[in-house]
Amino acid sequence: MKELESLDAAFIIDTFLLLLIGIGPKIALVPFLDATADMPEATKRRVLRKMLTTAATVAAVLLILGGLLTRLLHFSPGALGISSGIILLVIALAMVLGHQGGGGDHPVAGRDPMQVAVFPLAVPYLLNPAGIVVLVTLSAEASSVAVLAVGVGVLVTVLAFDVVVFRGAVRIGSKLDESRMLVTEKVFGFLLAALGVQLVLNGLSDVGVIHLTTGH
Repeated sequence: MKELESLDAAFIIDTFLLLLIGIGPKIALVPFLDATADMPEATKRRVLRKMLTTAATVAAVLLILGGLLTRLLHFSPGALGISSGIILLVIALAMVLGHQGGGGDHPVAGRDPMQVAVFPLAVPYLLNPAGIVVLVTLSAEASSVAVLAVGVGVLVTVLAFDVVVFRGAVRIGSKLDESRMLVTEKVFGFLLAALGVQLVLNGLSDVGVIHLTTGH
């Protein structure tokens, strides 16, 4: 993320798009539908509430305390970007190469639905490594309370969008074509792999290992 020194439309839009990737429904939707496919409607709603509240709580903690954590644990945003990019690559590879939708490297069969809602659905699928990078970086580099307040507002907006999307998915999930959802997961996996590589490159640039040139 670029220097967080001023509030303008570009900053708000960039933050929204980054958080939409980092804590939006794109990665978590297919795993959620797959994990809850055989659950009763009431259980699906409980899993959904648990998943959303867990992801929202962790995101809020990272946004408020992320800057403090970077100082206490002595890591830089660049180091966080590299590690998160590697983890995102692992998730993307599981999505692309896995033979079953939604499970990846995190099998859910036979587990307590509320545990599944926390892991892997809330973290790392809904709140994924890209979102963790954005939230911690925003917390660490925000130059004023106003900038942080905008971050909170954007986060709330994205979470509200998640609520709408996942509630709709609960209602129509049984009518969705499984093969099409699987193809969608593979496509998203490729895109996430590219994002993971970009996070690593950005992190390496931040710590001075390489120099990236951009068109901006």
